[in-house]
Parts: sequence; C-alpha cells; structure tokens
Amino acid sequence: MSKDANPKEAVIKAAYADVHKFGNNREFDKAVKAVNRILGVAPDDPTALHCKVVCLLQLSKFEEAYKFIEKNRLSALVFEKSYCEYRLNKQAQALKTIDDATGAQPLPPNLKELRTQILYRLERYDECLESYKDIIKNTSDEYEDERRTNLSAVGANLALDNSKDIPEVPEDTYEQYFNSACIHSNRQKFADAERKLRTSEKLCREFLEEEGASEEEILEEVDVIRVQLAYCLQLQGKIKEASTIYAECLRHKPKDAALVAVASNNSVVINKDQNVFDSKKKIRAAMAEACDAKLTSRQKQVIALNNCLLALYTNASDQVHQLSQKLAQTYPNVEFEALLIRCTQLGKDKKHKEAIEQLQKFAAAHPSHQFVSKFAIIQLQLLQGNRRDAIETLLSLGEAKYKPGIVSALVSLYLGTDNKTAASALLKSAVDWYKKNNVSSGDLSDMWRQAAEFHLRGGASETAASSLEELLKLNPNDMKVLAQLVIAYAQFNPKRALEISRKLPKLETLTTASEIDALEAANWVMSAKAAKKSANSKIEPSPTTPGDKKKSHNRKRKGKLPKNYNAEVAPDSERWLPKYERTGFRKKRGGARGKDIIKGSQGMASGAADQYDMSNRVNITKNSPVTPVFQETTPGPRQQHRKGGHKKKKGGRF
Repeated sequence: MSKDANPKEAVIKAAYADVHKFGNNREFDKAVKAVNRILGVAPDDPTALHCKVVCLLQLSKFEEAYKFIEKNRLSALVFEKSYCEYRLNKQAQALKTIDDATGAQPLPPNLKELRTQILYRLERYDECLESYKDIIKNTSDEYEDERRTNLSAVGANLALDNSKDIPEVPEDTYEQYFNSACIHSNRQKFADAERKLRTSEKLCREFLEEEGASEEEILEEVDVIRVQLAYCLQLQGKIKEASTIYAECLRHKPKDAALVAVASNNSVVINKDQNVFDSKKKIRAAMAEACDAKLTSRQKQVIALNNCLLALYTNASDQVHQLSQKLAQTYPNVEFEALLIRCTQLGKDKKHKEAIEQLQKFAAAHPSHQFVSKFAIIQLQLLQGNRRDAIETLLSLGEAKYKPGIVSALVSLYLGTDNKTAASALLKSAVDWYKKNNVSSGDLSDMWRQAAEFHLRGGASETAASSLEELLKLNPNDMKVLAQLVIAYAQFNPKRALEISRKLPKLETLTTASEIDALEAANWVMSAKAAKKSANSKIEPSPTTPGDKKKSHNRKRKGKLPKNYNAEVAPDSERWLPKYERTGFRKKRGGARGKDIIKGSQGMASGAADQYDMSNRVNITKNSPVTPVFQETTPGPRQQHRKGGHKKKKGGRF
C-alpha cells in the first residue's frame, strides 16, 4: 500500500505545485491541465475540483464550469455556481441559488455583493439601493470607489421616477460624472447632463492616457459617454450634432452590443420617415440577439415600438399588424400604443370602420384609456369626412367637453356643418358651466373673448355680456372689453350700460393738446405727394426789419403767341387732340416689305413662317385644356451630360 501511495502523492504534490505556479502567472489553461492530472489520480479531491472551477471561471468558460459543478454535485460552491448563472444571464435562477443555500442566515461579503448585482440585473432597484448602502456602510477596502459608482448607477435608473429620492454621490471619477449626468437626463435636465458628460469625457481621456491605454481602448470607453451626450443633444433639438456623433461611434464598430443598439435606435428616430433603407439596417442591429442581454426592459420596449413605427412608415401593412400584436403581448404597458399603430395602418388602408370598432372595444375594456381612445376615434371619423359622428363623440365626453380646446373643436365642427345655433348654444352652456362650478382651468380669457364676439355677432347680447363680465374679472383694466360690455348692455339694459360707461376714461385723458395740434397741423387732407412737397419746402424769413411791411403786387403777364400767328384766322379746334384722333389723320402703309414678313430664325424657309408666327394663334394659356406635366430627370446618381460639348461662337454677318 505504501509503495502505491507514495508515487500517487508525489504526482499530486507535483501537480499542485504546477497549479500554484500557473495560477500566479495567470496561465489558467495550463493550470487546468495540471488540475486534470490530479483528478486523474484522485477524482474526488475537493480542492482539485474547486481549483478547476476557478480556472474555468478565469478563462470565461462559464457554461463548462456550470456543467462541471452540476455533474460533480459541488453543492458547497454556492458562489461559483450562482456566478456562472449570473454570467449566463440566468438572473432569477442565480438569485434562487443564493437564497436557497443561505436561507435566513447572513450572507458572506462575496455572496452579498453578487446578490446585489443580480438584483440590479433583475431591475429591482429599490432593494439593490438598500443593499449597496448596507455594503458601503459595513465595508472598507480598495473597492469603495467602485461601489459608490454602482450606487450612482442604481440612482440613475431610479431617477426615471420623479417621486423617488436619489442619494448624493461624490463626483470624483469619470464614471461617477457619467452616472450623475444620467440622473440629470432622466430628470429631463438635459443642459446640466450635457455639461457633466463633457467633463466626464475629458476626465476619461486623461485617465486612460495616464494608464497607457491605446487609442482603440480610449475610443471604446469614450464612445459610451459620447452616445449619451448625443442623446441629450437630440432631446435639446440639436439634431445635426447628435446625428454626427451617432455616425462616428458606429463607424468605430464598438464591441459593446448595448452601445450599438442605443446608437442605432436613436439614429432611426432621427431619420423618421426619411432614409428608410438605412433605418431598416440599423433597427436590425438594435434588435440583434447579442443586444438582448445587455439592454434593460425599458430600452428593449422602446426599440420594439420604434420597429413597429418604422413598418408603419414603410406602409408594410401585414408587418405592422404582426409586429403590433407581438409588441402588445410582450409589453402589455404599451398595448394602447400598439393599437394606435395598428389603427393608423387600417386608416391608411381605408378601413376606417374596422379601426373605429377596435378602438371602441379597447375603450370599453380599459376605462382608463377611454378619453384618449375617443380622440383617436374622432380623428378617424374626420378622415372619413363624417363630421356629425365626430361631434357626437366629442359630446359624449361628459363634462370634459367644456375644456377650452374641446369647446373650440366643437364650435369649428358646428360651423363646418353650418349649425350656428348649436355653436351658440354650446358656448352659452360652457359659460354657464364655468360660472356655476367656479372651475379654474388655466387662462380662459381667449375662450371668454371668442364666446363674447361670437354672441355679439349673432345678436345674443345677454350671453355676450355674461362672457365679457367673466373676461373683465380676469383683466379688470382692459378698456376694450369694458367698451364691448357697454355695447352689449346697451342692447337690452341701457341703465346698466350707462352705469358701466362711467368707468371708461374721459375723452380729455385719451388725447393731449399737443396730439390735437399735431393732428390739425398734419397735411392729411392733401395727397401724399403734395404733403411731402409741402413738408420739404422751407419758408425762410425776409431780412427786413420787423416794422417793415411789403406790399404785394399781382402782375399779370401777357401770354406768348406763335410767330406765325394770324389774328384774322380762327385757330384749329382740334389742336389739343392727339394726331391719331384728328379728322385729317391717315395711317401709313407698310409698303412692300410689310406684306411678306418672314417670322422665325434666320435662314428659315418662308413656308415655315406660319408655323412660328404666334400672332395668328389662339391664346392657349387660358383656354387650352392641356395641363402642364412635370418631367422627371434621368434616374441615377448623375445628371445626363450634353453630347455636343461647348457651343462655338457664331461669326458676324458680312
């Protein structure tokens, strides 16, 4: 026995020495071979089994490591097994493995951190936040900055809900600046987020250059920040700058699948219904299988919704129906948006009735969406040209029909159907409803003003006065409203009109003496030309003394007569008429050349003259039934060039 045992122990001892050596040198593939030598001699050696699992994890062979643990029933390796499940995107199973193994007992530090990270992947951010707070409070080591960075990442996801408080994290590293920017962008503070992202980009580049990273590695890290920056610019309306950044980042062909998905999706949003082929290519990249594990459920939902919209833009009817149904099944919280996309496509296909039925069915099953559904129905009814049904749908909104926008829409529809009586009654009932309920709905001054003017035109002075009274409460110093109120009361209550008219400013306060003098001095009776001439002419005082007075002499000058004037002969009575209107006028004949004028280009035969003589043609611009047709250019990337080259100069005539 001893003879057999000694060589066996020697093999194991030598193999363990190799495992230790290769492990220190991080040559884990060689370490696995050394462990296999041990397991060949001692297949149940727990240390060797553990060493092999660790080596496989270091080689990122998570599937092989997980199968090895299951095969050998290594129940003690809870951390390694749950870590394999975590890396294989089996988050729920990994959490169950930890909870089943530990039960109610406190977790060791490594399992506690792994469990917290699993909670983050499962998007249970509230539990994750509390867990990180506890770890940071009870742990002190060199990984403190990483934990604070993870804490700020959890805060960035919680920032989507404005009601939740986000813990403040110091901004010492570029990752913390990045997460802080994400918090601001999720709270719609895009300008602040942009400023922090630019700082993060600068710090990232400086840090990686100090670490000696290559330009490729720097770009890989910086592109993550720049895509988030482009998102903030896009939502601030800086579309061109954002589009350029997305294109640059995608040109670098990043390894991060989530980065590719986000940049591609946002580029599709910028394209909208333009550049459809590019959008199709990018939406496929965003929906690739490699991106699925890297994206949050919210990001995947947005990409799926955009895919449906892209199909709608391309008018792919069958695809729209398939994708929208799949979207509603996968993400029930956007079921209504999926229905709207499907009904929009039905509207394009002229199937308005079917679309309206689907919306009515959805509204009946989901009372919370009833209000919005009815507006979609109204849109489809108007596309049909069915105004009366649209009016009935708006009236079915109950008291919501008295909202200013809905009142305006109803009045427009009533006037479109030439039903002024109903429009007047609606405005009157709206005025009465607001007075009775004393409801404050923002600035209602426009509605009161429109109602008053409508009723004044229609002769309903009492209703107009009621609207003007409400408007005057909102703007007590508006003299125009006060004047309109006086006019309205004058129609049915002169006493009240007189009483209110006293509040109008007096005539003397409206104009000053200087304004009256300026008005009288103005040459408003004269023509504009005469007034300008009068204004430009200056009357300069005479250099005489103030006491002198000059007598004005009106001299009459004799008119000048022609040299050949004969007083005995009566003047020609037609002398003031133009020559062609006088009795003796004779029109000149054109002569020989006027008869056979050849019209057309030089050198043309006389027989073709009539072809180009437009003076004998009928005016075709007004009476011709032929409509102009636009000519399409030759398809292709270039315009067709002339074959004749440049024109030669024509020689002069000799």
